[in-house]
Amino acid sequence: MPFIEFFKVGSVIFTRFGPQLVYDLKEKGCKVFLDLKYHDIPNTVYGACYQAAKIGVDMLTVHSLGGCKMMKSAMDGIRKYEDEEGRKGPLVLAVTILTSIGEEELKSELLIKEKLKDVVLKMVENSSNAGIDGIVASQSETSLIKDFNKDIITVVPGIRPKWSKKDDQKRITTPCEAIKSGADYIVVGRPIYTHLHPKEAAMKIVEEMDSAQGL
Repeated sequence: MPFIEFFKVGSVIFTRFGPQLVYDLKEKGCKVFLDLKYHDIPNTVYGACYQAAKIGVDMLTVHSLGGCKMMKSAMDGIRKYEDEEGRKGPLVLAVTILTSIGEEELKSELLIKEKLKDVVLKMVENSSNAGIDGIVASQSETSLIKDFNKDIITVVPGIRPKWSKKDDQKRITTPCEAIKSGADYIVVGRPIYTHLHPKEAAMKIVEEMDSAQGL
């Protein structure tokens, strides 16, 4: 599908097919967003990000709840790759709070008493201090993130066109709403791959994005 530039490779499909899928996508001229949300001790995340850069991904994710030291180590892994290869490594994005988690789960399950938006902004601040390139957050927090730092890359998951199902997501948005709120990228999964005609679904979403941008 030439109108799609990036393909997200998440934990399910990466566990099934491994790095070979990344190689295959790159051979076809695609960009790869490796969404494994690394969340481990700093040394492990350092090695994981370095290896992700080595296999050729263009963007990858770490989890901001791993803390500043872990996120700095992620960036150190990318810098090591860049020093060795003499070229730019992948963008590193920090996941804030999963879009399947709402205010209730934040308090009752994670025992975090602050409001969700305040937690997200703290994670954004930590990520920025660690040198992370961008943030993965819901559309409802995008404008707040851009107010904090207008240059930070924002990636919005939980995209559900009006014609698709909500599924297990709590903080969802449409493609138009995400773009208008300042999203630089949107992540669309099930509305495309569970559709009877995936290519048709993808084209409809691209058209919605174009309309939001006045194209």
